[in-house]
Amino acid sequence: MQASTHADRQLGRAGDWAFVLTVGVAYLATLFSAADSFDLPKTAILVGLGLLYVAIGTAGTRLFDRLASVPAWLLYFGLETLLAMVILLFGSFYGSFWIITLPLVSQSVSALPRRWSLLVCAFVVAFGFTLPMGLIGGWSSTFENTLFFLAAAVFVALFSEIAVRERKVRAEVERLAKELAQANEQLRRHAAQAEELATVKERNRLAREIHDSLGHYLTVINVQLEAAAAVFSGDPQKSVEAIHKAQSLAREGLADVRRSIASLRASPADDRPLPEALEALVAECRTAGLVAGLEISGSPRRLAAQAERALFRAAQEGLTNVRKHARASRCDVRLDFGDDCTRLTILDNGVGPAVDDEPQGFGLLGVRERAELLGGTVHAEAAPGSGFRLEVEIPG
Repeated sequence: MQASTHADRQLGRAGDWAFVLTVGVAYLATLFSAADSFDLPKTAILVGLGLLYVAIGTAGTRLFDRLASVPAWLLYFGLETLLAMVILLFGSFYGSFWIITLPLVSQSVSALPRRWSLLVCAFVVAFGFTLPMGLIGGWSSTFENTLFFLAAAVFVALFSEIAVRERKVRAEVERLAKELAQANEQLRRHAAQAEELATVKERNRLAREIHDSLGHYLTVINVQLEAAAAVFSGDPQKSVEAIHKAQSLAREGLADVRRSIASLRASPADDRPLPEALEALVAECRTAGLVAGLEISGSPRRLAAQAERALFRAAQEGLTNVRKHARASRCDVRLDFGDDCTRLTILDNGVGPAVDDEPQGFGLLGVRERAELLGGTVHAEAAPGSGFRLEVEIPG
């Protein structure tokens, strides 16, 4: 048998008390009703046998329970049944002695599989009642009395079976409740991990938004102001135009920041087709003094909002890097609408930063993260003196 739980131990103690009370009541009822039939030595022997019977039936069951085998339990029931038969024979089957065998019926139902329990019950009926009664009182009325005892044994067995099933159901409910509690705890841990992961992802996304949007506008504004300062003494009119362009970009950047705060997703690509948004970026490059061009190939179509946003931010970051670092005189933007994917390519003729330096910037790291989240790829090629090539491919 499996190790007892706390509830099983409580039930075991209750079974011990039932065993003691049943045997005690049978002894008291018999000794008081047939006191004249027992002298002191015989009474003492019967009491001693009864105490031995109770000791084996209570404390002794712990040993057989630890052995946890059917043969051990069969040995127990055989020993107790034979001891009960000795008590009945020595007590001449007076009074209510026959009741002492009923706890064995209940124990067999609780301790053994059904087929072995039926065998033990039959053994108890045969040797714990029928045989001693036939030897003492004759066989004429034994059959009728055996039917009476069998009815009592069936009654005890049925109620014991109900108790066993109730105990199993309670144990199953406790097991399921424990598993449910563990599952709930695991679910809480997973929810906390998911929340933490979502927070980290959102922080990274906001970092990309700030860098790609606000960083872009501030860079372009700085370029315009530097251009205005450079030509102020020689061409004041051109300086004023550059300042006005910087003001316009500042207003546009402020509007973009407001859209980002409002929706946490806004970008200039959200409100207009991607080619049109890219044309605006290329126009900014021309204003900054670069020779810039935009080439569209394939069949232009609207992509998913996240895909268009990722490609726009990639172009924005790439062109910002061209103006800040490349020292280029020309850059070209190509947008190819393929059947299964859309490819953005940015080329410049600048000094070409080393590819090993790429991970140091948050901008290209953000471009790569955006693309990978959509199942896309980012490829960068750079060679000193040969310019820089940034290629972003997004499915769709």
